[in-house]
Amino acid sequence: MRPFVHVNCAMSADGKIAGPDRKQMRISSEEDIARVRDLRREHDSILVGVGTVISDNPHLTVKGLGYDDNPVRVVIDPHGRTPDDALVLDERAPTVMVTSSSCDREWDAEEIVRAGDPLDLNVMLEALDEIGIDSVLVEGGGETIARFFKAGLVDKYTVFVGPWVIGGKASPTPADGDDPIMKKMTLESAEILGNGVLLTFTL
Repeated sequence: MRPFVHVNCAMSADGKIAGPDRKQMRISSEEDIARVRDLRREHDSILVGVGTVISDNPHLTVKGLGYDDNPVRVVIDPHGRTPDDALVLDERAPTVMVTSSSCDREWDAEEIVRAGDPLDLNVMLEALDEIGIDSVLVEGGGETIARFFKAGLVDKYTVFVGPWVIGGKASPTPADGDDPIMKKMTLESAEILGNGVLLTFTL
């Protein structure tokens, strides 16, 4: 058994999730922001990679929810790069840090999972299942999303396509990295949300 994996992101009309500096920019409409807020409430955990933590320093919480009601925050950080003062480690919600087995870095987190060398997403998901997490909302970044697709671990993919053209070879995409993925999906729906469209796929 493993948790249900839902990948969600927003991209520009030319398929970029940020500019060349990889800093987060607002692509979503107000309607999509409200959707993501509800989506976070529906999942047991919210997952990002360490690159997102370092570049954006997100809280990964739902406004108005307390420690016990917020989803568990999960950070994939193979080599222990997350700063001790990162907002994802604050007291707003529980946090699980996931590293490779050879990493001995410690944080003030609820749980630290050592998930193999190299880090194995299947081992991580088994560990999350064991602590009672039934669903994972993967929010980025592009390399983390690509790893889930390559491992065949994505059950649902939602992407909001916003009214921006960003451009730039160095600008990251939703499934970033050098290696091809080549996964065919089934389009379940397309919905206009403000000045953009939400696409929902299953695999």
